[in-house]
Amino acid sequence: MDPLLTLATVFAIFIPALLLPGPDFIAVVRSALTRGLWGGLGTALGVSLGLAFYATLSLLGLSALLVEYQWLTWVVRVLGGGYLIYLGIRLILTRPETIDVETLAPAPTGQTVLFGFAVTLTNPKAVVLFASVFATAVTEQTPSWLLIAMIALVFASGLIWYAIVTAFMASPPVMRQVMAARHTVERVAGACFIAIGGKIIADARGPAP
Repeated sequence: MDPLLTLATVFAIFIPALLLPGPDFIAVVRSALTRGLWGGLGTALGVSLGLAFYATLSLLGLSALLVEYQWLTWVVRVLGGGYLIYLGIRLILTRPETIDVETLAPAPTGQTVLFGFAVTLTNPKAVVLFASVFATAVTEQTPSWLLIAMIALVFASGLIWYAIVTAFMASPPVMRQVMAARHTVERVAGACFIAIGGKIIADARGPAP
């Protein structure tokens, strides 16, 4: 297949999947609302790094590894779903507190980046997406520049999209309207994490004997 056609086909699937709300989207929105612009951007960077990491693994043979070892797919799904449930419970149990938007202090960049990376890393849907789409779209004849371009575009697409989401959610007018209902936002985000994590675990099939 022509390299440019391969690139277009892959991203025709990846971009819509990126835009659909999921754990990554919820994590970025939550960070933007509670930590401000830089907190949201840090989480967006972490999410984008996680996406690029999975793209790299899949292009290096992750799909073949998951096909060979079915139990690994089960482990990834269960651990990922469990981590999302853990995050959801923490959000729901967070005590309500009043925060002055004007004096909102951003979290250390390292913490928000790590948070975004961890959410993406434990999202089994990312594993399935990259393993099924990216790794199966290339062959031994695929040029190296195309592999590098795919990884770079994955990172850039994620960072641009979630930076836009952050800029909107962290803008002062939006934050003033939403901050009063911050605890409700935390609970809704937590419930979403738990629901997504529960469904992932429920849909996980036991490892092959």
